[in-house]
Amino acid sequence: MRSLLDTNVLVYADSPDEPAKQRRAIGLIRDLRARGEAVLSTQVLQEWVNVALRKLRLPPPLVRERLAFYRRFDLVQTTPELITGALDLHVLHSLSFYDALILQAAATSGCPRLLSEDMQDGAVIAGVTVENPFRG
Repeated sequence: MRSLLDTNVLVYADSPDEPAKQRRAIGLIRDLRARGEAVLSTQVLQEWVNVALRKLRLPPPLVRERLAFYRRFDLVQTTPELITGALDLHVLHSLSFYDALILQAAATSGCPRLLSEDMQDGAVIAGVTVENPFRG
């Protein structure tokens, strides 16, 4: 099933301080990519680069290597139309604007599922089901 990956999934893949979540994130990324079902947004990539450099302190060459890998995923560009749709979701569902932007990216790209630890597990918004891949 096509799934948009939230930033936290990419971050956990590079976070050795949470080994169980790291294994789960790497497995998800690998499996979804192999099936051609992994989708990312430019917003997620921007957020991941910021965390990778500032919090995880990954060296820029490694960040570039990861970006080369993530570039091969289906990518949803942040456009004025996407931002407008996110604004509507923000107002209708009382979401943070950035959560609404990720949900709008998932809806626009035809993903029925958003994999995220940061939103309400099981919520269905704009036809997209939020699933926490690290629960349980």
